[in-house]
Amino acid sequence: MTGAPELPMINRFLTLALLLAASPVTHALTPRIIDRPPPPLIQTVADARPIELQALSISAEISGGMAQTTVRMEFYNPNPRQLEGNLQFPLPDGQQVNAFALDIDGKMRPAVPVEKARGRAVFEEIERRGVDPALLEVTQGNNFKLRVYPIMPRQTRTVELSYAGPLIRSGAHWAYQLPLAFGEVRKFDLAIRVNDAAQAPLVSSNGHDLRFERTAGGYEARLQRQNYKAEQEIGIRTGAAAEARVYRETRLGQSWFLAEIPVAPTQIARPRPRVIGLLWDSSGSGEQRNIHQELAGLDHYFRTLGSVQVRLTRLRDRPEAQQVFEIRGGDWSALRRALESTRYDGASALNDWKPESAVDQYLLVSDGLSNYGSARAPVLAAHQSLFALVSSISSDVNRLAALAERNHGQVVRFDHGAPGGLTGQLLSAQPRIDQVSATGATDIEAGGGRVENGMLRIAGRLLDPDATLSVTLAGGAKKETVKLQLGADSPQHPLAASTWALLRLRALEADPELHRSEIARIGRRFGIPTRETSLIVLETIEDYVRYEIEPPQDYLDTWRKLNEQRGGERKAARVKHLDQVVRNFENRTAWWNTSYARAPSKPVPQLREALPAPAMASPAPMPEAQPAPVARRIEIVGSSISGNHLAAAPMAQFSKEKSAASPATIGIGLKKWVPNAPYIQRLRDADAASVYAIYLDQKPDYANSSAFYLDAADILLEKGQRDLALRVLSNLAEMDLENRAVLRILGYRLLQAGAPQLAVPVFRKVLRLAGEEPQSYRDLGLALAATGQTQEAIDTLYEVVERPWNGRFPDIETIVLAEINAIAAASPKALDLRRIDPRLRANLPLDLRVVLTWDADNSDMDLWVTDPHGEKSSYAHRLSSAGARMSNDFTGGYGPEEFSVRRATPGKYRIEANYYGNRQQVVAGATTLQVKLFTAFGTPRQKEQAITLRLKDRSETVFVGEFDVKP
Repeated sequence: MTGAPELPMINRFLTLALLLAASPVTHALTPRIIDRPPPPLIQTVADARPIELQALSISAEISGGMAQTTVRMEFYNPNPRQLEGNLQFPLPDGQQVNAFALDIDGKMRPAVPVEKARGRAVFEEIERRGVDPALLEVTQGNNFKLRVYPIMPRQTRTVELSYAGPLIRSGAHWAYQLPLAFGEVRKFDLAIRVNDAAQAPLVSSNGHDLRFERTAGGYEARLQRQNYKAEQEIGIRTGAAAEARVYRETRLGQSWFLAEIPVAPTQIARPRPRVIGLLWDSSGSGEQRNIHQELAGLDHYFRTLGSVQVRLTRLRDRPEAQQVFEIRGGDWSALRRALESTRYDGASALNDWKPESAVDQYLLVSDGLSNYGSARAPVLAAHQSLFALVSSISSDVNRLAALAERNHGQVVRFDHGAPGGLTGQLLSAQPRIDQVSATGATDIEAGGGRVENGMLRIAGRLLDPDATLSVTLAGGAKKETVKLQLGADSPQHPLAASTWALLRLRALEADPELHRSEIARIGRRFGIPTRETSLIVLETIEDYVRYEIEPPQDYLDTWRKLNEQRGGERKAARVKHLDQVVRNFENRTAWWNTSYARAPSKPVPQLREALPAPAMASPAPMPEAQPAPVARRIEIVGSSISGNHLAAAPMAQFSKEKSAASPATIGIGLKKWVPNAPYIQRLRDADAASVYAIYLDQKPDYANSSAFYLDAADILLEKGQRDLALRVLSNLAEMDLENRAVLRILGYRLLQAGAPQLAVPVFRKVLRLAGEEPQSYRDLGLALAATGQTQEAIDTLYEVVERPWNGRFPDIETIVLAEINAIAAASPKALDLRRIDPRLRANLPLDLRVVLTWDADNSDMDLWVTDPHGEKSSYAHRLSSAGARMSNDFTGGYGPEEFSVRRATPGKYRIEANYYGNRQQVVAGATTLQVKLFTAFGTPRQKEQAITLRLKDRSETVFVGEFDVKP
């Protein structure tokens, strides 16, 4: 065992509500006075001194109806210990982070874009080395997370963030508002510039001495103070042109334009629907919505309609059966009672519904956080519309807006003070784009074609110095065409290209899974975080070379030279890696070909020993006829849990071994996991009809416990409530949308429940989150094989074999090769195996195979198997005298650890799992283990049984089960 001692983790959170506060999007111009001191920017333990904000520098640039804000913060850590910073913050609709930088060696180093999963993997690997990385990523919707490591004791760290987006039009002005909820700052510097302004901006500064002065091309204001209390808002109003304006920007070697077209508010009546499809998000996260506000808005709407048919579909991990309600005279009480009785549970499969041609209008009431299944978003017919109704602050509004606008609708926010606002927006419309065209310009994006806050924004790429844009607006039966010259003399705008990127990303959000590559390209091209890209800062040029990440411009030439040198090294490393895999596989083959005598009656000393490598002939390459294991009749009996028994498909004909033993029976008894949590007894005592109701009754007390959902799902399965068990399991997808450990557990349990088709999209997501971990490929490959997608399974698993991995995953390739060969040999159809090195194509069937995996990174679990003679196989005793083989020890997380027996000695075998320790905070206070037992592995008679259990304490050992081999 090589487990390292547990290390203390000092991980504090920097609450960056200030970025949200500094949003340029606001409806109010009256300054608000902060009447209480703001909380510390960095939360620390009670006995630690608070982190100090020593210097704060804010710059804002306003151009037309857009603004960019940059916040630079210098933090001082007065404590004698280093901290890891974790800044989490939301931004309002339409805002986008477009840059961040971190101080490295006294100089601000800008972040560069990186594929999201790769950025996270690189950050965590470098963090283990104790040097300086920083990572900014999108979590969900328009929420962001910035990780900075380290903030050294009694030293400073500077972080700079920039974000941009549209302003709100208020009459004849644009409104920009900057709340300063920072508290006391030693050094404060504020600079605001307004471009292309005909008159001085109006300032509502609440005591701030902020004055604008005329400069070339606009107005500027500056405020510098020492020991300054930054606690009061600054409001700025700039003139909003009554006519359309066109701006230009040269960026990325191309010319971009931004057109802002004011549109007078006009109410256009929509046809009243006769049939409404009400899609009610009933997933677990639905409890976070403002249901009272939603019902109030619907009450006003249905009373206004009077008579209408409503077809209600609740959306969860799978859609529920439709209910139909006939509303007459505005009386919708039956439908309201049905909605009020909804119990929110399960994951969010928001795309899993089928449009009906008879429905005129669909209302999707949801937070938009879709996290389950692989269905594509439906597309409605021309006579239908979809409106997304939003009441939750944390909603994924961009995705909902794109989905609604693609289907002739829009996002509508519930307004607590005006429930009739929903009715107004559903029954009337603003003018929208009917047609847009351009000469001398391309890649036109119009943000769904909707007028927002009296303004229509269109962006695109210029092909000619002088181009023309033609926009036709439709307002009911009336149409109006606006033509604009995109001339070379148009004023410059620093956000024209970025606005195009934001509008394009918004359009792609309607079906992000379909457009993952384009979303990633935009993120990389414009250097912005998206659902597919993050921004990263590394400490040294060698790190950029090592991880193949293009550095900032200042380091690009050096990086290219070093990268060219490393290219040959990487190629050589892959060749060297494959050669090592071949040697390891030859070692396994030699073991498989070795005959071992019966084990002695007494245990041998528990010492580490190397596996033998005698020069033996390898078995025939697959998929040709291969040697068989000992000829036995194998059946599973006495099972104490409801396992998933998968009989292998017919494989290539096996030949009998000359030394075939007499037939035997292998009986398996895995010990059922019996948790002792306080909620268990009520669930166990309940009958099948009431157990789910009791689960719902207990759920509020355990909503954040993954263990609760796992245990409840087990009991539901035992009582024959499979569909409800799958719903309960799916709650794991709701707990933390990007927690790969929780998602792995979910995937494993779905496989055990006989639902591999549901597990595949879960493991696909894990692979996107953690492509740097070989287990991600292995899990997906095995799930694909379980669904019959054998070719993709083989190709996915072979990624584990080909790629060099971190030393935390020793010899995982050999374990996966055993699985690849078994799957290929069992396939009833021909597979394309040309990619697989011929030296690695050999099926090695086994009488017995036990595999242990777990969910926690940086943790050490051990598989122990004791044979009938008392000889224990473990990491320290990897080859028994009877020929049982144990794989390498995984001390850094996940496994797999594998116990293999080609010829099983008759008698009873005992399986145990030992929790040696961990170096991280694990899921739900425990590590979840999965143990799989295979009989006749790699033969047509292969059967499999699995059990999941949890360990909480270091050095804890649990009895998993035993199996009996009878002669």
